[in-house]
Amino acid sequence: MTNRTYVLCHAHPDDETLATGALALALRARGDVVFVLTATRGEAGEVRPGPYAALEGTPELAAIREQELVTAVAALGVAGHAYLGASPARAAGRPSRRYTDSGMRWVTPTVAGPGGRAGPDSLTAADTDEVAADIAAYARAVDASDLVSYDDDGGYGHPDHIAIHRATRAAAGQLGLPFHVIVTEPDVPHDEWLDATSDRDALDRAYDAYDTQFTRRGDDVTHVGGQADRVVRAAGLRRA
Repeated sequence: MTNRTYVLCHAHPDDETLATGALALALRARGDVVFVLTATRGEAGEVRPGPYAALEGTPELAAIREQELVTAVAALGVAGHAYLGASPARAAGRPSRRYTDSGMRWVTPTVAGPGGRAGPDSLTAADTDEVAADIAAYARAVDASDLVSYDDDGGYGHPDHIAIHRATRAAAGQLGLPFHVIVTEPDVPHDEWLDATSDRDALDRAYDAYDTQFTRRGDDVTHVGGQADRVVRAAGLRRA
């Protein structure tokens, strides 16, 4: 079987761990190559109570989340990481740009929607064609064979997740590459199911990198909004 090169396309730091940490580890274990592409620094995200709480809404938060992401992708052992809008994840002939977090609000305890405060540099304010061109540039740079991102509702409705789904799908279409959506529940239709239980320690280290975002106790995760969750140790891919 020929090894493949996957690019996991995400909106914010921590998404690569929460949504695709198990996928990254399992793909690597079978010999595939994995890259992570992140659109924003999570500037508009909430911060859980603790030593970083005072940074919510400040410029310093982005720098903290950048470092959290460095630690997490190192734990996952991916081949490389880039931020959307900066070389090599920027379309040829365009000056570098920084896509910023669009923000969100909770519509229900588990479903997000637009926050109403997205700025002109935000991901959701960008043209989908521009975002797709940047994703395509990175896919070419790493010689990707497959692109991966959220399903069409962004997993839980976050407007940045939905934007990345649309742009990644468009980039895959431009390049003629398979586009896969992430599946985290085994009863949801999928084409393949990958288990990273044997890499428990590595996945735990990736989760534990995010001091600003959530807490982990064993397999129990508590998000900044108080939502209870579990460590995702197995996940699937579905060709879209």
